[in-house]
Amino acid sequence: MSTLPKEGITGSRELLARTFGTKKQISMKFDRLNFSTAAAIETDDTPKKRRRIPPKKKDPIIVTERAADRIKELLSSPNGQGALGIRLGVKRRGCNGLSYTLNYAMERKPNEEEMSAHDVTVFIEPMALFNVVGTVMDYEITDMSAEFTFENPNSKGECGCGESFNV
Repeated sequence: MSTLPKEGITGSRELLARTFGTKKQISMKFDRLNFSTAAAIETDDTPKKRRRIPPKKKDPIIVTERAADRIKELLSSPNGQGALGIRLGVKRRGCNGLSYTLNYAMERKPNEEEMSAHDVTVFIEPMALFNVVGTVMDYEITDMSAEFTFENPNSKGECGCGESFNV
């Protein structure tokens, strides 16, 4: 039966430590019957908890750059001074059931959805959220009018004038 001299153990540990880096501690296990060596590597680093980064929440509506520019103009006007952003809602009115409402948001209200797009903040009323998810908000200027438009994929129909919709 062979035994490994002390110098051999030290030399083996140093060799393994160089191979696996200085932060690793090497422990040797010797099998006395066949003189084989097995190395177990233990790290002195404590396992770090991985923080799960939640995926970025998708915005409920899409605000185009033209709409954002118009919102910025409105917020910089005398009526918009002090507003945090605009508030989008829906009301029961019109010949087809619902119409969009836009107001200055002077304060945050509980349970409303808040989103930012193109450096403007849009607050969506809780009762409106279900009706406007996926809507594209734009601002269109024609020869006859300038207005915010809403392309709503949930809309099942609109009135002839486009002022109201149903879902």
